[in-house]
Amino acid sequence: MAKDKLKGLILSGGKGERLRPFTYSGAKQLVPIANKPVLFYAIEDLVGCGITDIGIVVGDTRAHVEEAVDDGNRFGARVTYIQQEAPLGIAHAVKIAADFLAGHPFVLYLGDNLVLGGVAPFVERFRSDSSNCQILLRRVDTPQSFGVAELVDGRVARVVEKPRQPPSDLAVIGVYIFDQHVFEAVQQLRPSARGELEITDTIQYLIDKGLSVQAQELDRYWMDTGKMGDILEANAVVLDALPARREGSIDSASRVRGKVILEHGVQVTNSVLEGPLIIGEESRIVDSQIGPRTSIYHHCQVEGSRIANSVVMEHTLIERVSYRIEDSLIGRYVELRGEGGAEERRCVLTLGDHSQITAA
Repeated sequence: MAKDKLKGLILSGGKGERLRPFTYSGAKQLVPIANKPVLFYAIEDLVGCGITDIGIVVGDTRAHVEEAVDDGNRFGARVTYIQQEAPLGIAHAVKIAADFLAGHPFVLYLGDNLVLGGVAPFVERFRSDSSNCQILLRRVDTPQSFGVAELVDGRVARVVEKPRQPPSDLAVIGVYIFDQHVFEAVQQLRPSARGELEITDTIQYLIDKGLSVQAQELDRYWMDTGKMGDILEANAVVLDALPARREGSIDSASRVRGKVILEHGVQVTNSVLEGPLIIGEESRIVDSQIGPRTSIYHHCQVEGSRIANSVVMEHTLIERVSYRIEDSLIGRYVELRGEGGAEERRCVLTLGDHSQITAA
């Protein structure tokens, strides 16, 4: 089958256990990075590579994902949803997507991965060469936490999942490309010790069969946004890469320093904004200080409070909190109220959706 007719397969299942309580009531792939759900970066990345027929593998949070993505038209894509009844592994997701993929070569993209600048060179190389599989590698400090590739004379000789003694520091990150041979591979797999069909075993099967498995080492920023600190880091990196934009209003009593993005309908009154930061549509900032590396999503209100290096999700109210809020993840429809004042101390918060806190 022609390599120019690639499909896309994005994994958006999983329970997001490392992000609890932030993900008790929503999909981890919908956590916003610089006010855009991380899943949207993957979809836009594929569309930017000319891949518009996309399957999204979903689990318990299917309704949330479907509500956010819909039929994909807003991205210039056509989206098909594929239900995975349990998180049985990445290769299992490929196996159940066989009917959708219909033998086409495809890009497999883990929906909580973020590659700054996209993967177009990776895709173009696959289109132009004779490989059966391409994997994207990144040097990491803790390879034992990843699938790891061993290269011999530049060739992928072995791939092993979370080895106690890693053969290299080259992690297999969450973007892969396969041709039709992968369907034979996933049919032959048996569950690993952790009860999953492993994508690393899939790749090793292709290697053992003598098929061409090629690797590219990523030289740009990548993050698996599966943990709290990862989200804050990715948010800061993406904010730093975005251009300033002002579609909202700022009164004459407010001050702006650094790169600031104000989306449509934002109102800033008697406040200090120090970028890089973004404030989402129809949000209000009053008598507050919003510090660098902060994202405040749409329809939020912050009054009499100080926030820095944090992610605040939509429809949240933060009012008269005396402590400086830093390094925090605050969910949707949260109400956080205090008594005012300006304590020198800081607080670090992780609040799931619909949390209510009043400091008396």
